[in-house]
Amino acid sequence: MKIPGRIAVALCTAFSVVTMSASSSVFAADTDPFPNRPVKLLVGFAPGGSSDTVARIMAPRLAAALKQSVVIDNKPGAGGNIASDFLVKSPPDGYTIMLGTIGSLSVNQHLNKLSYNPLTDMAGLSMAVVFSNVLVVNASSSIRTLEDYVSQARLPESKLSFGSSGIGGSGHLAGELLKSAAGLNNQHVAYRGGAPAMNDLLGGVLSSIFSSPTDALQFIQSGKLRPIATTGSKRLEALPQIPTIAESGYPGFEAINWYAFTAPQRTPPEAVQRLNAAIVATLNDPAIVAQLRKLGLDPAPSTPEETMGFMRKESDKWGAVVRKSGIKVE
Repeated sequence: MKIPGRIAVALCTAFSVVTMSASSSVFAADTDPFPNRPVKLLVGFAPGGSSDTVARIMAPRLAAALKQSVVIDNKPGAGGNIASDFLVKSPPDGYTIMLGTIGSLSVNQHLNKLSYNPLTDMAGLSMAVVFSNVLVVNASSSIRTLEDYVSQARLPESKLSFGSSGIGGSGHLAGELLKSAAGLNNQHVAYRGGAPAMNDLLGGVLSSIFSSPTDALQFIQSGKLRPIATTGSKRLEALPQIPTIAESGYPGFEAINWYAFTAPQRTPPEAVQRLNAAIVATLNDPAIVAQLRKLGLDPAPSTPEETMGFMRKESDKWGAVVRKSGIKVE
């Protein structure tokens, strides 16, 4: 069918306008300053855990700083490796970032054969929080001091156990470090997360846990758990009366826990700087600081370079502990 000339011209003009509008929209989307769409924040553990709690405290303030939605995407499993693998395979455009843990960023590569290396396949954005773990026992336990704990754990056939959220996690590493420093015979019991380990401690199945304060404080405050010592170089602000392991007879002992934000390697510098600025602003917000410190967590904003340097330092430290202790993935 032949289209009349005037109609043909009108159709061509309309098509050109639509095409130009679509092209202009695409061009604008490609050239708008970062970010111009929602940012996905990966968390390598199930909702309700410590790292997930930190992500959910920070996400609304991060979104305000970025002027874009921040969508939390939980990808639990393999000690954070599933989320890490997803991150390094994501487009390096700044729209997929991760809140990683000491395990997923500095330890797991010494325990598993991974298809990636966090130190070379990720770009640091900023540290998030740094905190000590706390050694806790059931309130009904006869253990009241670290000296009591060590005495029982040194027995040739000690039945003392310490649970953790998984092999290579901060609680496991702290326990192995004390085991080496004090010559203990206590046994590690790995769980699939902090919640089931805590349930067994409360139920009397486990002897102890090197727990995050986020998980332990509510039970300490309710009188169900007894704190024995903390694992950092200074006392926890949330538990100022509880001594550190270092001041309880083991000078130099330090096993801190920490989380940090990372992106895929080759993320554009302008996106890295924009994300860093938003994270730092969030961690300096008085309301966010108050929420984190109430949970025993110290905000630790940093530069991208400081973040990667810290990850490398921790990798070296814990890699040596893994090799010396002979930790194996079961």
